[in-house]
Amino acid sequence: MQFQIGDLVTRKSYHGDIVFRIISIERLETGKWIAMLHGDEYRLVADAEFTDLQTIKKEEQLVRKRENDLRLSESLDLLKQDYKLSREKHEYQATGRYRHQEHYFSMPGKVLHLDGDSVYLNKCLAVYEKIGVPVFGIHCDEKKMPLIIEGLLDKYRPDILVVTGHDAYSKQKGSIDDINAYRHSKHFVQTVQKARKKIPHLDQLVIFAGACQSHFESLIRAGANFASSPSRVNIHALDPVYIVAKISFTPYREHINVWDVLRNTLTREKGLGGIETKGVLRTGMPLRTNTNASQ
Repeated sequence: MQFQIGDLVTRKSYHGDIVFRIISIERLETGKWIAMLHGDEYRLVADAEFTDLQTIKKEEQLVRKRENDLRLSESLDLLKQDYKLSREKHEYQATGRYRHQEHYFSMPGKVLHLDGDSVYLNKCLAVYEKIGVPVFGIHCDEKKMPLIIEGLLDKYRPDILVVTGHDAYSKQKGSIDDINAYRHSKHFVQTVQKARKKIPHLDQLVIFAGACQSHFESLIRAGANFASSPSRVNIHALDPVYIVAKISFTPYREHINVWDVLRNTLTREKGLGGIETKGVLRTGMPLRTNTNASQ
């Protein structure tokens, strides 16, 4: 067999614009071989005949990886800069606007991250850990998400919910406004609806939902605070993390400007959008320190 599960490939018909991982292979009755594909960097799902696929040379893989790492590094730097400025502001406010030696503690918002792709989930969890966002990660097929979301909310009681995985619009299935023309948008919508029925208030549970080319308007109407994809473009695998981090580290007293959230993502306003939302970070004092108190 020419290709194997796990191979990195591109599609000739799309001039090799996106790198995919082969996740499954099927032989049709006609004898043709079909590969199911997941984007290696973008949350896109597709399928293609073997004749349309081409492998990526090692040299090209290294070049693409360096370019991707550079983009990620730039976004992380912006995120860290935002967090540093925000932390200085919080310190000033938490100490009553006076400079003294009291120490305070911060409680960033807890995240429940549902992902239809285990590889992407692990990448996201690594970034959450790097920037200090508390998170519970669950790998789940997109079709099953509506069935398990209520139990997960009861179990983990998150401040922020991420519902993502893979998606794609197919013009052969209908118009761009027809949610049935999307691979998983309706499953994301159903998951958001169930979550929002359980926790109706937009600021008690902040929701990000969607993947590549997802039906943005339906996700927002279902109750998501942020979603993809307004222009039906592909979004990067880590875009949900950047949105969530901004929300997690913004104090609950402050409203988040939508552009302030989008500007640190890799896709920005063409792939992501949302509504004005309050942050979820809380601060307190004093910070308990380890001391050897005399008995």
